Amino acid sequence: MNGKILDAINEQIKWELYSSYLYLSMSAWYDSIGLRGFANWERIQAMEERDHAMKFYDYVLSRGGIIELQAIDAPPSLWESPEMAFEFQYEHEQLVTAKIDNLVEIAHEEHDHATYNLLQWFVDEQVEEEENARTILEKLNMVSDETGMSILFMVDKDLAARVYHPLVTQVE
Repeated sequence: MNGKILDAINEQIKWELYSSYLYLSMSAWYDSIGLRGFANWERIQAMEERDHAMKFYDYVLSRGGIIELQAIDAPPSLWESPEMAFEFQYEHEQLVTAKIDNLVEIAHEEHDHATYNLLQWFVDEQVEEEENARTILEKLNMVSDETGMSILFMVDKDLAARVYHPLVTQVE
């Protein structure tokens, strides 16, 4: 495996695991303030991010590369409000999108068509990740002082309905 690509993917594994860690932290915070639906949504988000890391992990191994796990920084554990947490999440997903875009550029520059092909799945996934965070943030921003709590509980109920669908991480 090309060293430049291998280094970049190993770093991306760190970012995917950090995302998982961040969303698990958010889940714990939501649970602590009684928003169990939000907590459920973020816990599932954490599992999906772990799956993303494992998709990269398995890909590297399938190409004969060496995994070099990197240190993961501690994520924040408190937010001022659900709106602030989802704003943080949306900005984080934009950061991850930029990192995926950079990986696509490296794969293109290095003429690594297999990695470029793999990354197209992640490009599509990031569109979904940003849309999910932005849509929930938009709903939360609609909450007014008068109806805020009832709408917040409605959103909480909606988010509680999310179900985890594991990603098949084996490279075929």
